[in-house]
Amino acid sequence: MRKYIYAIIISSLIVSCGGGGGDTPPDPPVETNKAPSIPTLSYPTNNLLCIDNSVAFQWNASIDPEGNPIAYQIQVAKDNLFTQIAHTLTSSTATKTIALEKGVAYNWRVKATDSKNAASDYSTSFQFYTEGEGQSNHLPFSPTVVAPTINEVIQTDTATLSWTASDTDNDPLTFDVYFGTVNPPIEKIAENQSETTKDVSLESSKTYYWKVVVKDDKDGITIGQVWTFKTD
Repeated sequence: MRKYIYAIIISSLIVSCGGGGGDTPPDPPVETNKAPSIPTLSYPTNNLLCIDNSVAFQWNASIDPEGNPIAYQIQVAKDNLFTQIAHTLTSSTATKTIALEKGVAYNWRVKATDSKNAASDYSTSFQFYTEGEGQSNHLPFSPTVVAPTINEVIQTDTATLSWTASDTDNDPLTFDVYFGTVNPPIEKIAENQSETTKDVSLESSKTYYWKVVVKDDKDGITIGQVWTFKTD
């Protein structure tokens, strides 16, 4: 009988020490907040001539994966690199009306940010022109670099400078090209050419700067941004 009682006591101790708790459950996975989708621009469309300088910007709404509230930031600039910002505004809806200067070429873009500060990239940018007063001609848009891309490293001793340009009035355009190792470049290597390319010779381990001046046939002139690239 005494041995039987000892056996019961020992069994109880073993069960008590076991605890029956098992392993500690793993922490739940941490959910990462995802950024909204990139907005797509709707109005003004690319290369549009706006007859009213109070412009109602519109874009397609972004989608947030978690369904968080979204705010939009709209940037309007006087150059296509967005270094000359004219307006930076926010909107809770996919539209914003902004009063702009008359007779000016603008570029615009939008990005979306959710309530947890996750932001999309900026949309592609569109350029447009506001109607001026008493003007029969509009200035050409600022040229856009094609190649070499900004800060690109070139490993050859020659390169082809390439750009694009447009004009609201569809006037024929000509170009002056400035190129060199001085910023801003002062050496004019082409004048009144109609082609949108120019071949140049390069030296190794140099930083080069170049810009394009766009001219229409009604004496309208637009001076482009300074672009840069390097040689290896």
